[in-house]
Parts: sequence; C-alpha cells; structure tokens
Amino acid sequence: MPPTLASLVHHSALKLTVRAGEDRLDVPVRWAHVSELADPVPYMEGGELLLITALKLDAEDPEVMRRYVKRLVAAGVVGLGFAVGVNYDEIPKALVDAAEEEGLPLLEVPRRTPFIAISKAVSAAIAADQYRAVTAGFAAQRELTKQALNDGPEGLLASLAGQVDGWAALYDASGAVVATAPDWAGRRAARLTPDVERLRERPAPASSVVGGEDREDRVELHSLGTGRRPRAALAVGTAAALGTAERYAVHSAIALLTLTTERSRSLHAAEQRIGAAVLRMLLAGEPDHARTVAGELYGELLDAPFRLILAESASASAARAHADGHARVAATAPSGPAVAVPDINGDPLGGLAEVVESAAARAGESVLVVPDGERLVVLAVDGGAAVSACGEYAVALEAARAAVREQPAGDEDELVVGLSAPAGPIAAAAAYKQAEQALSVARRRGRFLVEHEELAAGSVLPLLADDAVRAFADGLLRALHEHDATGRGDLVASLRAWLSRHGQWDAAAADLGVHRHTLRYRMRRVEEILGRSLDDPDVRMELWLALKATSAAGE
Repeated sequence: MPPTLASLVHHSALKLTVRAGEDRLDVPVRWAHVSELADPVPYMEGGELLLITALKLDAEDPEVMRRYVKRLVAAGVVGLGFAVGVNYDEIPKALVDAAEEEGLPLLEVPRRTPFIAISKAVSAAIAADQYRAVTAGFAAQRELTKQALNDGPEGLLASLAGQVDGWAALYDASGAVVATAPDWAGRRAARLTPDVERLRERPAPASSVVGGEDREDRVELHSLGTGRRPRAALAVGTAAALGTAERYAVHSAIALLTLTTERSRSLHAAEQRIGAAVLRMLLAGEPDHARTVAGELYGELLDAPFRLILAESASASAARAHADGHARVAATAPSGPAVAVPDINGDPLGGLAEVVESAAARAGESVLVVPDGERLVVLAVDGGAAVSACGEYAVALEAARAAVREQPAGDEDELVVGLSAPAGPIAAAAAYKQAEQALSVARRRGRFLVEHEELAAGSVLPLLADDAVRAFADGLLRALHEHDATGRGDLVASLRAWLSRHGQWDAAAADLGVHRHTLRYRMRRVEEILGRSLDDPDVRMELWLALKATSAAGE
C-alpha cells in the first residue's frame, strides 16, 4: 500500500497532530512538497501533501484562507501540513475553519520536526511500496510460469484471476472464448466477443479498457501475438483499476501467453507440413501410407467420412476461368460486386482457415488444413463443426453481398469455395474432383460456396445458362431460325415437338396439329439445312440441349 496521511500521523518520529479533516486520512500521498507561494497550484500535480509555514500568507484572514484552501482542493492536494513555532505559534483559526469547511486534512507539524523528515518518510514509504510491488510481481511471474508449465493456459488463467482478485479469459484467433477462470466468468467473457473482434482489427500489440456505469466490472483486453495479425486475446476483469503488483501479474501473463501462442504457431506449421504429406498420399491413391503418416494427429479424421473443401481467392478464380479452354464471354461474370470477406485483414484464405480451425478446436475435432499456393484445401469431419462453420461463413458473406450490392466493390480480396460429398480415404481423389467441380460452378455463378451434392441432386438444365452453351445453341439453330423468319415453315417448333416425342411421328404431328407427312417433310428440311442426320443420337442430343438453352434464355 502507498503511504497515506493516516500512516504519517501514526509515524512515531514525526509527532503530527490532526487539526481538520479527520475522516479523510486514508487518502494516498503521492509526494510531500514544500511551498511558501501564495498560489502554489501551478506547481501541483495532485496527490501531494503540501508543507507550509505561512511565510507569505495572511493566515489570520478568513477570506484569504478560504480562497487559498479552495484552490488547493481543486488542484488535488490531499493534505496540508502547517509548521507551528516558526511564523505562528499555533495554526490560525481562519485556516482551521477553511480546512474544515472544504474537508481538507490539516496536520500540525511541531517545530522539532523538520519538513525534510516528512519528505523522507513519504519517499521511504513510496519506495517500500514499489519494492513490495516489484517483489510481488516477480513472485506472481514465478507462480504464473509454474502454472503455465504444469497446467497450460487454464492453470495460468486461474492463477492470474486469484492475483488480481477478479477473473480472466483467453480468446482464440476468431474471438471465441477458449478458457476462463473462475468458471462463472464464461458468460461474462462471451458478452465481450464484439470488443475482442474490434481489438483484433488493430495491429498487435494492442489493448483497450471496457467499463462504465452500465458494466459490473472494469475489463482490460490485450491482444496476443507478435505478428501483424493478433493470434489470441486476454481479458482481465476487476472491480477497480489495477495496482502496481496486479499490473506486473497481467504483463507476465501476456508475455507467457504470447510465448505459448508463438510456440503453437511453430507447431501448427509443422502439423501443416505433415497434413500436406497426408493429402498428397490420399490424392495419389495411397490411403494406407497416408494413415501411417497421419498417426494420432489426423488418424481419427481418416477413420470417419470426411468432406473435402477447396477454396481460392476470387482473383485467382478469375485468372483460372480466363485461362481455361471454354469459350466464355465477359457477360458470365456475376452481376453486382462480389462478397468481401469480413474481418480477415486482406487474407481471405487465412480467414477461412481460422474459422474452420477454431470451430474444430472448440468441438474437439481433427481438421486438416493445407495451403496450396492460391488455394486452400481442407479435410473436415462430415457433419462436424468445421463444415458447419464454413456454411455459416457462407451465409454471412451472402448477407454482406446484399448489404453492399449498390456500392462499389472495395480492394478486399474475396473467396469462392467448393465442397465435396462425404468420402473416405480410398475416394479422396474423387472427392477432390467433386470439390473442384463445385468450385467451378461457384465461380461461374458468383456464389461463395457450392456443394457437390447440390449439383448432383439438381437438374442439368440450370447449367445450360452458361454463355458458352448459349453461344453454341445460337450457332447450331441460327439457320433454322433464319428459315422460319422467311415464313416458309416452322422448323424450330417442329423439331422441338418431334424430339420431345422421341421421334414418334403421329404423336408429334398431333401436338403440332399437322399431318405426319408434313412433319416428315419438315424434318428432311432440317437435315438438309443443318447438313446433319437426325438418325444420329449425338445430333439429336445436341439439338435438344440447344433448344433447351434457348428456352432458358427466353428466346
């Protein structure tokens, strides 16, 4: 504890006597200062015990003393020491009354007690308090280190909560609560997630204080990590501002948790290298070797059906789409601005990796995350938390798309994701192909995420909306449309009716309301104009798809 007026009064060598403000002696004293100025306020910082002999004061004038004491109280002076036997044999009544009126503690200093003795007593008490704080800080650091080594972050948080007489919580890179101490603080910590997310937007190290009249406690938030992006966050809740010893404890906890976080990053990089090797073996059709390499790290993941998630940035998708061999035109790009990935600091793939890894960690699931150049490959348990988190991320991004549809697109990078059907180690290569197909459709349709099962369970007809298919259909049927435009027949409608009836002349002619011989003549004209035989099943298939494509386009 820092020195107080009460501790100075009880100091046997000083012989101080209280003349006013007896009920305010528990106020801490930051320093003892001597000044005979009529107005010493400009030289005060607050928290001082001011020592005077009234050399330049008319201490017997009540109005002068009222103004003098009011200025001292307004400046934060915590006490006034008056030396008797120098200029006044006793403290003038005007000063005593003014001090009582303002509630300023007034101490009588006997002639045999020099001011320097009081200053030394204050200085010694402050130094002792600082020494105790430093000693307590080192003890706290030793205890926190011991708990961190023996019980991990949970033990460290428990020790920290006890040392600050409050609670502590650890958040992961996504802002989710990882651990709290005591256990009752979990709900309190969860309510601070928005504040933690705002803190993560700032480069590490960063801190903020959350508190106020509507809060039940004062909470300090600190980011953890040495990189540009914080890897975790620490919350410390107390009933009041931290003292020196508590501050040492918090800083020690930050250092230890940061070391743990950075060590975890190194382990994570090593795990990723193992994961990349496992993935290569799975895709090469070597599941047994993959199981051997996976060991306990990814073994559980390979024992259950998994999903393969394939993601890439929208810029990479655009380049890939431009480079592929399809005759697509610029009109195939999705209308409106694409979805900007929120809160990932320009790293969309890293943001998605954090989402699925955090979800899997909270659920106790294995997840394999492998960065692959401009792509990210994820193997996650089918129906598990990581796959669900990816889907929830998609919903959030679709909402973001709707929110910014009327605004110009920003500079943020974006994502497209393809999700395979459930698969096992033997079918990993097929699952990768499914994820690629779903990714391609997501890219074409301007969506964040497409599941392969969605494509397999649907109709092929929506796929005909591709501009390349429409261009093919227009070219294939153009001659027939030009013939019909002259009014010399209705070859397109006749062809559609004949194909829909699988080449049954009577049924197709009845649909058209013409004689079957008329329909036969029209089909011969179709063959002559196109230069292709309707007996060829490939020709009939292409013509039917072309007709469907033009119908889908409203033509």
